[in-house]
Amino acid sequence: MNGPRVVLDGLGFPESTRWHDGRLWLCNWGSGEVLAVTPDGEPKVVARLAPRTIPFSIDWLPDGRLLVVDGPRRLLLRQQAPGGSLEVAADLTGFGAAPLNEIVVDGAGNAYVNAASGVVVLVRPSGSVEQVAEGLRWPNGMALLDDGQTLVVADSHAEQLIGYDVREDATLSGRRIWAGLDRAPDGICADADGAVWVASVPGSGCVRVREGGEVLDAIGVDRGCFACMLGGEDGRTLFIAAAQWRGMEAAMSEGPGLTGQLLAVPRRPAAHAGRP
Repeated sequence: MNGPRVVLDGLGFPESTRWHDGRLWLCNWGSGEVLAVTPDGEPKVVARLAPRTIPFSIDWLPDGRLLVVDGPRRLLLRQQAPGGSLEVAADLTGFGAAPLNEIVVDGAGNAYVNAASGVVVLVRPSGSVEQVAEGLRWPNGMALLDDGQTLVVADSHAEQLIGYDVREDATLSGRRIWAGLDRAPDGICADADGAVWVASVPGSGCVRVREGGEVLDAIGVDRGCFACMLGGEDGRTLFIAAAQWRGMEAAMSEGPGLTGQLLAVPRRPAAHAGRP
């Protein structure tokens, strides 16, 4: 297997990697920019938040409109047209203390957003909101598996992936430990075989695990890994968002610095056919 290749350098904390419309998208924490990056490393700013917004994350509605989670303000934002301004799609300030963290959207346009308060909130296409899970220690990356029938949430402080059954009405049930991990998970993505790639900041790498916790593959890098996503022309390139991590206190007081990189590792099992 080939090792990681640097696609883009000089980022802050790159997060929330997504493959969309032939490009790798990410949130560049510290600059407040959502970037769309071509496979040869050419970035374009497609949306902006305040520079010190940490955290924020992205996904898309089925009609192609971009959703952005503004973590500190606990708002779900929507971009009505490519490159346009962001408007408030849902106010989630009633679901516990800041910040909000990650988002994943299903094929029907239901958005799942998690928060530092340990909850997962469902925002329906109608704009209605409801809490559908609680009791997580620090929810992080999320992925939909089994054609949208299973939601997996990375619980960083518990060092676990938590699985939920997705009911027909998009609410969650059947909470279980999908996989136990040796290091705290951050961003995750699913592949076509039903396994999950897990990025880890303290683990300085990514591991591919199946339900139950068996490790199928591992990639090590020289810095913390915040997120990962399968993409590329054949869906078999694993893109990794990585940066040096000096702790939350330093990140908030000094900023992220410029150690962030977007890495690419080719020839991995193909991406899941559905959403991230």
